Amino acid sequence: MRRSLSLAVIAIAVAATLPGVSTAAETVQWGRCSEKPGPTRLECATLEVPLDYRDPDGRQIEISISRVASEKPAQRRGVLLTNPGGPGVTGLGYPAVLAASGLPQEVQDSYDLIGFDPRGVGRSAPVTCDLTPEQLTRGGLAPYPHNASDVTRAAGNARTIAEQCATSPTSWMLPYITTANTARDMDRIRAALGEPKLSYLGASYGTSLGSVYTTLFPGQSDRIVLDSNLGPGGYDYAANRLFARGMEDRFPDFAAFAAAHPEYGLGSTPEQVTAKYFELAKRLDERPIGSFDGATFRQITFEDLYRDLPPLAKAWQALDQDGTPPPVPPMDENATASRFYVVCGDSRWPGTIAEYQRNVAADRLQYPMLGPAMANIGPCAFWPHERVEPPVRIGDRGPSNVLMVQNERDPGTPLSGAEKLRRAFGKRATMVTADQGGHGVYPLGRSTCANNAVTKFLTTGHPPTHDLTCAAEPNE
Repeated sequence: MRRSLSLAVIAIAVAATLPGVSTAAETVQWGRCSEKPGPTRLECATLEVPLDYRDPDGRQIEISISRVASEKPAQRRGVLLTNPGGPGVTGLGYPAVLAASGLPQEVQDSYDLIGFDPRGVGRSAPVTCDLTPEQLTRGGLAPYPHNASDVTRAAGNARTIAEQCATSPTSWMLPYITTANTARDMDRIRAALGEPKLSYLGASYGTSLGSVYTTLFPGQSDRIVLDSNLGPGGYDYAANRLFARGMEDRFPDFAAFAAAHPEYGLGSTPEQVTAKYFELAKRLDERPIGSFDGATFRQITFEDLYRDLPPLAKAWQALDQDGTPPPVPPMDENATASRFYVVCGDSRWPGTIAEYQRNVAADRLQYPMLGPAMANIGPCAFWPHERVEPPVRIGDRGPSNVLMVQNERDPGTPLSGAEKLRRAFGKRATMVTADQGGHGVYPLGRSTCANNAVTKFLTTGHPPTHDLTCAAEPNE
C-alpha cells in the first residue's frame, strides 16, 4: 500500500542511515552442505548478520549461504546471487538446481552462483507460528468465502494465527523478518565474499527482493535480472488480490488445451472447460472428498497453472470421472510462518472485516474463479502494529542495470503488476515480455528470444536497446 510523501522521505532517510555493508570483508569458510551425499560442487557456509540493522553491533543471527563456484577462473566476472521466490522458500540448494537444469554454461563460467536461505527460513534463524496440521491446509489458509458471513468466520481463524505468531518462541524476530532486512543481508554476503559489486537473478518474490536491494544499494548492484515480477509494492494486499487476475489471464490457455484434447473428457470447447471448473468447485463445496474441498480445488488448480498443462488436465479427469482428488503436497510450517512474517511485516493490510467483505464482493464479480479467496481476510489484518521502518519505495535513481523478464500470462505475478514495476524503475530498467503462459521465464522457459536476452545481459552487460516483446513459440 502506498504511503504519503513524508513517509517515503523517511524511508529513504532510514535506508541511508541503516548500515548494510560490512566495513571489512569476513572470511567465508566453505564446506560440505550436509553429511548426506549430494551435489559435490555445492558448498555451504554461515554468516552472522545483525538482527536489527539500526543496532549493527547488537544481537546477531546466523544465515546460511551456498556456492557453486565457476570452474573457469579466467572467465569469472564475480558472483551471481540467486533467489527462487517465496517468501518462505529455501534458496540454499538453488545454485545446484540452476546448474543442473539448463543455466547456460557461459553464465556458469562467468559467475560463482550464490544461494542463501533468507532470514527466518530453513537454516537461517528459522521462525515459527506453531501452526497445527489443521491450519496448514491450502483451503484453510485461503478459504473461499461465499458470503459476508464466511469472511467473518475466516477472521476468527486469521486472528488466532496472528496471535500464535506474536506469542511463538521466535516472536522476538517478528519486526525484523522483512524484505528490506533480507536485502541488507544480501549486501553483507557481498561484503563477506570480498566482492565490490553483486549481480543478481531473482524470480517471483525474488523480484521484490532484488528491487529493494538495488534501491538500497545502487552502487553495489552490477547486473540485476528480475524474472516474473511483483509490482513496486512487493507482496502487499494488492499483490495478493492480483493472484485472481493472474488466474483469469492464464486459465484460457488451459481451457484451449483441454478442449483440443478430447481424451480428457473436460469439454470440447474452452467455454465447456470453463464451465467444468465451476461445476467441480461447486460439487466439492457441497460434498468434499475427505479434506479436499472446493477451496482446495481452486487453490490447486491455480498452483498447477504455474507449470505445464497436461498434469492438470489429468488431475481434473480423475477427479471428474473417478472422484479421485489429486495429491496435495503438505504445507511446511516454517515456510508458511516465515511467509506470514514477511508479507505481514513489510506493509500494512486492511484492518477491518467490513473492508474485506467489500473487496470479496467486488472480486467475486470481477474475478469469479479465485477472487473471493484472494481478497479474503488473513493473519495480516491482525498483525502487531510495530514496524521498524516503512516499505522501501522503488524508484528510478541509480544505474540502468535492471533487466526484467515476464510472461504475458503469468498466474502468480501477472503482467499488470510487472508493468507497474517497470514504470517505477523508469530509465533504470529494460523489460522483455514473452508471449507465453506460466510462472517463470529463465532459464527453463520456452521463449528462446527471452532466454537469449537474459544470457546476453548476464555475460556481456548489454540489455536490449529498448523494451522487447518476444513472439509465441511452440505451444504446450
